Amino acid sequence: MIVSDLRSGVEQLGDMIAAASTIIPFTGAGISTECGIPDFRSPGGLWTRNRPIPFDEFVASRDARDEAWRRRFAMEPIFAAARPGRGHRALASLYKAGKIPAIVTQNIDNLHQLSGFAAEHVVELHGNTTYARCIGCGKSFDLGWVKHIFEATGGAPDCTACDRPVKTATISFGQAMPEDAMHRATELARHCDLFLAIGSSLVVWPAAGFPLLAKNCGARLVIINNEPTEQDDIADLVIRHDIGETLGPFVGN
Repeated sequence: MIVSDLRSGVEQLGDMIAAASTIIPFTGAGISTECGIPDFRSPGGLWTRNRPIPFDEFVASRDARDEAWRRRFAMEPIFAAARPGRGHRALASLYKAGKIPAIVTQNIDNLHQLSGFAAEHVVELHGNTTYARCIGCGKSFDLGWVKHIFEATGGAPDCTACDRPVKTATISFGQAMPEDAMHRATELARHCDLFLAIGSSLVVWPAAGFPLLAKNCGARLVIINNEPTEQDDIADLVIRHDIGETLGPFVGN
């Protein structure tokens, strides 16, 4: 059901939340735009201005690695200044109330952790941009260290343990999805009774399959997104309104 009236949508969502015992939110870029973090695909999004650098290109080309890190440091003031929005805080309130055991996210901004979710209860399908990791041995690095090396040498650093390239701990095009996160997200989708798809265009697979999986396993499905998605017709409730306004009433004290 697609609702055009925000008040009606919020009331129906409230009833569904109250009736649910296990809620799994699935969040995309739309939940973070009010926090100042631009999305990727919409007009004016990051990918309309800069072509994404695929993983194989990052691995093969030092110039590509340098450009990837240049872009990341250019975005640093935006990521550093971002704070959880109303959507993040509302979900954190439901988490603290025991309604949400864990959250699945396509976002890389760490804002769910900052809102109050324990890190182990945030399932990051596309990684996290607030630290770096060696693509070989997996060693983690602080972004400050990477930036120091980058500015001192003019180039991206290699791992201090195995000399393989270091990149943000995110998943790039062509890079394998994290097996543990995909498995956890699958199990969470299978065993919830309410699945909330929030701020996702639901076009990136396999992640976009989780709402469908939850629905097929008997959960009620709610989609909150400004734009239509290909899964609207299977949802029990579709709210096409601002995420902060929609979820704001559920922010706890």
